Amino acid sequence: MIKQFKFALAAAVLSLGAGPALAGISNDIPSCYAANHIKPVTSGIGHELFIAGDQTTVFDEKLQAQIAATASAAIRPGSAYTLLDFSAFSQGRYTEVMTRGVVESPIPEKLRDDISERALRTFDACMTGQSAFARKSLLTAITQVQSAATNELAKSDILAALKDISDKVRASPASDRIVFLASDMLENSSVSSFYAHNAVRRIDPEAEMKKASAANLIGDFGGARIYVIGAGLLAGDAKAKNAYRDPQTIGALKQFWTLYFQQSNARLQEFGAPALLNPVAY
Repeated sequence: MIKQFKFALAAAVLSLGAGPALAGISNDIPSCYAANHIKPVTSGIGHELFIAGDQTTVFDEKLQAQIAATASAAIRPGSAYTLLDFSAFSQGRYTEVMTRGVVESPIPEKLRDDISERALRTFDACMTGQSAFARKSLLTAITQVQSAATNELAKSDILAALKDISDKVRASPASDRIVFLASDMLENSSVSSFYAHNAVRRIDPEAEMKKASAANLIGDFGGARIYVIGAGLLAGDAKAKNAYRDPQTIGALKQFWTLYFQQSNARLQEFGAPALLNPVAY
């Protein structure tokens, strides 16, 4: 069985193509259907998790573990994931898709009788390997993104990045689109700054929405659900880390982003400040 599993996974890796079922869709995960010359099912993608990592937000080990657990839970048959990183549009940094993967659906029971027993064995072994491969690939990429994060960047163009990201989310073929934002959500750009005296500024949500609208930074997420981890998180020297963030300040920050996502055709489901209190629902 072990030898058979290795053969199936190797065949899939050698195929290194999405296969007919995923034509036109970027996919870094080898197709088990293509590797075994089986006509793919057309059930589509149930959900796609978009993980967007802010390169200006440095997370501690507990929050990194929560991000990894959220990503790992998204790996299931008939799903997809996209990992992006973003920060300022200067200093050599920009919004970028780091990896995207599609985990295929199994062969429906009613169709298995039409396929040889040998092909089914290698296909099933390949599917087990595919999920493991996808999980390892995604978690490795997340670690790379997190290791590159720094609090030394002068600017953080979150609004502009989210508008760009919304185009990717809206284009997803998944029936359920989920955006997991790993960010302090503290805009610091030419449009506005949510900082004051090395601390989080108590913003006026309505006034900040007017600025975002005037700068044409409202996106369209195609009805996606939004989860945030790290909101209001301060990094840097000890004074910044220990700065008090009163509930009213965090409440105003949450209200702004609630309004922003409403106008950007999305729903803010959870606003972790900084940790998520409820897990992402799939």
